[in-house]
Amino acid sequence: MNNNAHAIILISSPDRPGLVAAVTDFININGGNIINLEQHVDKQENTFFMRIEWDLSNFIIPKEKISDYFQTLYANKYNMTFRLYFNDHTPRMAVFVSKMSHCLFDILARYTAGEWKVEIPLIISNHEDLRWVAERFGIEYHVLKLNKDNKDEIEAKQLVLLEEKKIDFIVLARYMQILTDKFIESYPNKIINIHHSFLPAFVGARPYHAAYERGVKIIGATSHYVTTELDAGPIIEQDITRISHRDSVENLVRKGQDLEKIVLSHAIESHLKRRILVYKNKTILFS
Repeated sequence: MNNNAHAIILISSPDRPGLVAAVTDFININGGNIINLEQHVDKQENTFFMRIEWDLSNFIIPKEKISDYFQTLYANKYNMTFRLYFNDHTPRMAVFVSKMSHCLFDILARYTAGEWKVEIPLIISNHEDLRWVAERFGIEYHVLKLNKDNKDEIEAKQLVLLEEKKIDFIVLARYMQILTDKFIESYPNKIINIHHSFLPAFVGARPYHAAYERGVKIIGATSHYVTTELDAGPIIEQDITRISHRDSVENLVRKGQDLEKIVLSHAIESHLKRRILVYKNKTILFS
């Protein structure tokens, strides 16, 4: 087994005594070395959450059997829902874009710099505008133009591309199209979106102009998982910055785009490091 391999389990279950002891016992008696453990109890929901990571160097259960063993011996007994991940798997991410480049450039800069353990096999767009960016970074760029009559056909082609490239999750880097329920259900809690935090106050194509006209004092950005309810999925990351009457529309746009880049990158990093546990329509975000 890879000496640097770690396993990560994210767990939710009805709260009861002995849950931490049970999970740590599973790891300890099988030769695992725990390197990180976080837990949280939601008292209102009476629900227990845990993220635990351990070194597999001397773990006696083969990787491909860990999930079955844990399900049979612990999850069934304690009514646990869990997801198991391994840090030696490199996730494959697809990026969807339209015409705005700021989030795409930030993602590709971090990717090229090696900040994230991820592969980006392709970029999908509904416009030609950013092809030159993809070519600069040596990534496939696919243009699939949508209109009100061909959405199902285009999304079917997108899904074929994603399957061919073995994509694990998708980032909407200012992709200005609404996804259909069928598409979203193909990647549950695996599509990350970013938008300004004026919703629902300032909808439409020029939110910063509308905010300027109203004299807002705070602008922000929100990154969330995409669900079938528009812009209402579980929130992963948010941030804000203060503005004043001295800021022009151009300043608002620049500050807003800076926030969008940072918030989206933090959301992607949390997803890649398996820090996020989705429960109902909210997230538990472990450190």
